[in-house]
Amino acid sequence: MVDQTSIGIDSRGGRSGRSAPALDEIDTRIVEELGRDGRMSVRTLAERVSISRTNAHSRVERLISSGVITGFHARVDPVKVGRGTAALIGLSIEQGAWPEVSRRLAATSGVEHVALVAGDFDFVVRVRTEDNLSLRNLVFDHIQSLPGVRNCHTWLIFDEFEPER
Repeated sequence: MVDQTSIGIDSRGGRSGRSAPALDEIDTRIVEELGRDGRMSVRTLAERVSISRTNAHSRVERLISSGVITGFHARVDPVKVGRGTAALIGLSIEQGAWPEVSRRLAATSGVEHVALVAGDFDFVVRVRTEDNLSLRNLVFDHIQSLPGVRNCHTWLIFDEFEPER
């Protein structure tokens, strides 16, 4: 059996570092519209991209089955759900430890996003907690103490926004 990590298979089953085939103009517009409002009806979507409802429905189904659309999500205000403290954490790890560190980070409460990166760190992790004390506990007791983690650098996020699309 071939070890998928040695041939560049990413965590979602695709080949890492490779671009997907280009979407046509209508599929691109569908993805953009659903990215703005994933709750819109197929009728509204069809009107916005100037196609029939049947065509819109079949294209959305194809985009889902092909893995282009991976899910629909609610945008939640973290402050209003008690997760007002956010930080980015840069991790340096021991050679070969990334699969286990990845698995453990994914299972850690408060971890929102994990990226395996090139550069000064091996991982960049975005976390959210209730307050600074909870952040300290998350970093010291859970993340920094993971087997394979050599170095941990934390940046507190003062404010954040997503660009208008």
